[in-house]
Amino acid sequence: MRPTGRLHIGHYFGALENWVRLQNDPAYDCFYFIADWHALTSDYADASAIAQNTIEIATDYLAAGLDPDKSVIFQQSLVREHAELHLLLSMVTPLGWLERVPTYKEALENVKDKDLHTYGFLGYPCLQTADIVIYSAENTDLFVPVGEDQVSHVELSREIVRRFNVFYSLSINMHDWKLRDRAHLDSLLPDKPRSFETFLHEAFKDGISNWLEHIGPIGRKYVRVRENLCEPQVMLTQTPRIPGLDGRKMSKSYGNTITLSESDADIRAKTKVMVTDPARKRRTDPGNPDVCPVYDWHKLFSPPPTLEWAANGCRTAGIGCIECKAAMADNLIKWIEPIRERRIEHEKNPARVLEILNEGSSKARDQAQKTMSRVREAVFGWDSKRKEIFGAPGE
Repeated sequence: MRPTGRLHIGHYFGALENWVRLQNDPAYDCFYFIADWHALTSDYADASAIAQNTIEIATDYLAAGLDPDKSVIFQQSLVREHAELHLLLSMVTPLGWLERVPTYKEALENVKDKDLHTYGFLGYPCLQTADIVIYSAENTDLFVPVGEDQVSHVELSREIVRRFNVFYSLSINMHDWKLRDRAHLDSLLPDKPRSFETFLHEAFKDGISNWLEHIGPIGRKYVRVRENLCEPQVMLTQTPRIPGLDGRKMSKSYGNTITLSESDADIRAKTKVMVTDPARKRRTDPGNPDVCPVYDWHKLFSPPPTLEWAANGCRTAGIGCIECKAAMADNLIKWIEPIRERRIEHEKNPARVLEILNEGSSKARDQAQKTMSRVREAVFGWDSKRKEIFGAPGE
């Protein structure tokens, strides 16, 4: 997450809850980071708050239940390999792909208080892709837990990685193929040039795995593949609807959030003025809980008897919106209390929070360096060239 301030309950149900579940599953090695470089893509003109906000978010991570003994919690800028891989990916990513990203175009149209006409903002998807695939491991699947609204971002990352792998992970012995199995080669490309470039195009279009299946066992004899970066896969997570206090999407920029550190008094004050079903203009008007943001929050925080009470009371006008909001606030306060208490304990020791980030960043960098060692060799071949010139060790 970008360090833009303390996290809110939307972050918890949209991501943190699932992250905690995954870290407790031995099938996964989990990496969670604070994207301080990403913050610069839009807030480059004033970076003064990024350091403190990074500590705030790390504190929220720990309060929400992320455990440095079960997952790697780190700071993006302390793992410099992210930037190196971002640079290499940017070399192969077509400009048009970046310009067509819907969130890029929307931000240019809607954000008026910042100049976002920068390479950093345009190239955001390349850095995001590097953040993901730097943790590729050979013969291991790579998953990104996201909601429906983030699937397109992962798909673009897959396209970028596929293009990179086609350029730097695929070796085809066209000479021997033409010499020994010309008929098979002709059958694969009846109307196209029998060239390395043609096969690169086909492999990119289909994906390397699908293309290898297509060329069959005869063709695979002449192909060598080492996919240095894994195409990330979407792990689709079902996230509950959690509108903001004003009924819009919960967002810090709208000022319609409840933070994970919110006080009881502030929770009561903010929820007291939440929007409800617009059909309930008077206390005696029946309402529809299915269109009421307060009831959406009840479903997250209240026990079944309270849910039934709220739904029936709304439909029959048996209760007023003020009563409904107060009951929901009571249950929200009960839910948030243990998170808030853990946060207070971590706030007392910011040095330990930074130690956790430093230790996690060191672990993350160990994995990132392994990936970059493979990637550098795939792109430049310096290890092979040095062995060619100096000979292998011991020779």
